[in-house]
Amino acid sequence: MLLVTGGAGFIGSNVVAGLNEAGRTDIAVNDIVGADGKWRNLGKRQVADVLPPADLFRWLEGRKLDAVIHMGAISDTTATDADLVLENNFRLSLKLLDWCTAARVPFIYASSAATYGDGAAGFSDDWSPAALRRLKPLNLYGWSKHLFDLAVADRFVKREKLPPQWVGLKFFNVFGPNEYHKGEMMSLVAKRFDDAKAGRTVRLFKSHRPGIGDGDQRRDFISVDDTVAVVRWLLDTPSVSGIFNVGTGTARSFRDLISALFRALGREPNIEYVGMPGNIRDQYQYFTEAEVENLRRAGYNAGFTPLEDAVARYAKGFLDTADRYR
Repeated sequence: MLLVTGGAGFIGSNVVAGLNEAGRTDIAVNDIVGADGKWRNLGKRQVADVLPPADLFRWLEGRKLDAVIHMGAISDTTATDADLVLENNFRLSLKLLDWCTAARVPFIYASSAATYGDGAAGFSDDWSPAALRRLKPLNLYGWSKHLFDLAVADRFVKREKLPPQWVGLKFFNVFGPNEYHKGEMMSLVAKRFDDAKAGRTVRLFKSHRPGIGDGDQRRDFISVDDTVAVVRWLLDTPSVSGIFNVGTGTARSFRDLISALFRALGREPNIEYVGMPGNIRDQYQYFTEAEVENLRRAGYNAGFTPLEDAVARYAKGFLDTADRYR
């Protein structure tokens, strides 16, 4: 049996879908499903159990699992309740790491590109403690993920016990089906789809940095299908451990992203640039680009979907249909 925490969430539910497609139905999902329709992320899936976070460690007692895929977290980059974020993203992750270590169960967890902060220290996924300590996350979410990366790397360097396989995945800007419950944290493709389809103007942020054009703020946008492929490869390759970037390795602008959306719908881009709110200007990342050489060296040789293809597949295959769920 496999355990997927956050399995009703965005990346988690896509992982469950990918496992189903590979023939696995012995999957336990640990998540808060709630009353706002989040269950639809799993509505086409077969799982063996769905349990709330409060029951997790009681449920784990005496179990032998094939792997724990830990995608659960408070992922809102604007979250301000530090105690709540640390309890969910750091301390719970430590408890799961300890359980997997004691039970000898592989442990794959979600880290984040938010750990890189403004990118001043680069985007190398060198996970030595010295390299990790040079990173300065800009928000509480990124810091909580960074703390856990440090804890895992520190245990490795000190030769303390760890699970037989342990992997942290620094996801960059992931987009795709089943992100609809995320509200303002959805990708711009999902948030602006209805406007683009109707031919209305899509607004992007002006640049507030010299030398960077309006809408030319860049991210490493990656299809959720590509992130699922990495997770599935790791499950099939238990000899690989470490902390790895999961991005395409190519930064693209928000202008490129929205232009691809308009063109997928057969329309010419209609974009207007507006000022960025003052409360986020100091925390805004102008550039992210994953260095993926470590993942390649570990043996992952699948390609990543080009931005235009990934946007078109998402827009036409999900967003522009009666049933948007995977």
